[in-house]
Amino acid sequence: MIDVASALAAADTLLGERLGERLVRDAPLASMTTYRVGGTASLFVDVSSLDELVAVAETRLETGVPVIVIGRGSNMLVADAGFRGVAISIVNLAGHIDIGLPSTDPSVASQSDEGWGPGGSIVSVTAGGGVALPVLARRTAAAGLTGFEWAVGVPGTIGGAVRMNAGGHGSDMAACLVDVTVFDMDHPASKPQPIPVDGLGLRFRASSLPSSDVVLEARLRLAVGEREQAEANIAEIVHWRREHQPGGQNCGSVFVNPVPGEIAAGRLIDELGLRGFRIGSAWVSEKHANFIQAGEGGSAADVRAVMEAVRTRVAEATGLRLRSEVRLVGFDDADPSSFSEVEVGRA
Repeated sequence: MIDVASALAAADTLLGERLGERLVRDAPLASMTTYRVGGTASLFVDVSSLDELVAVAETRLETGVPVIVIGRGSNMLVADAGFRGVAISIVNLAGHIDIGLPSTDPSVASQSDEGWGPGGSIVSVTAGGGVALPVLARRTAAAGLTGFEWAVGVPGTIGGAVRMNAGGHGSDMAACLVDVTVFDMDHPASKPQPIPVDGLGLRFRASSLPSSDVVLEARLRLAVGEREQAEANIAEIVHWRREHQPGGQNCGSVFVNPVPGEIAAGRLIDELGLRGFRIGSAWVSEKHANFIQAGEGGSAADVRAVMEAVRTRVAEATGLRLRSEVRLVGFDDADPSSFSEVEVGRA
């Protein structure tokens, strides 16, 4: 068992020596998440170089301090007591987008491969792990590429999307992903390594990526199409989401569909009459039953309580234990039914 207080003190000293003012203490996390509730991170680093990421990884190994990676915080609920560890963002390290040239070879993965030339139908796109999915969807559509329009309504980053095989509107990351480059926090002396898509274990809203792997970039294979049609697809998806999904403080869908394509979590919740069900400052959306809303100035504890109450009601009525898409950060107990572990390097 790690003595978190001692680990934090040691990490504060080590990172302070190596990063100086780059290290932020008691950093508010609520504004970094779409729920906009929760407390602070004891230590926070907005990583801008591989050296800084290495410094965090080495400090973690030396001290045992917990570390989490924050993307856009779209599937993250931070406890009101905050997170006693190091939170990092890689947006400034991995925020690049590179769109290659057309190729007639559907197996191309990089612009250096043979087969590149004018008049092709396939384009390789490289995006950093910190790139927002809606940004990449719009950029690729503006370039006349198709196959990634679905991501315009998913409020996450490439790194998080790879880890959970994010998807929607009939597609997902697995459909267009070539490979990813990861940094292994367990082996900071090693260089970032590529992993082909068939080595990621992608499945419905999950992957086999170990929690110690930080996704630095991903390569996608998209088709050449018409810019007007791609942007029309974007507009249609945005319109559909505005019509069918709520805005405000939420993380999108909370629970994974128990049987994809057959049994939807939202329908199960709706059939139990739980739309509008409230505990304190949090409630099940009246617009979409698989969304849980947080009130302005509300508490993460209330959001968690609604999650567990809904899960219990569904289990009692159907025998199905809903799996959560939400990462719980800083809570005393982990969620055994979450799609992902919270802390880097934890089993």
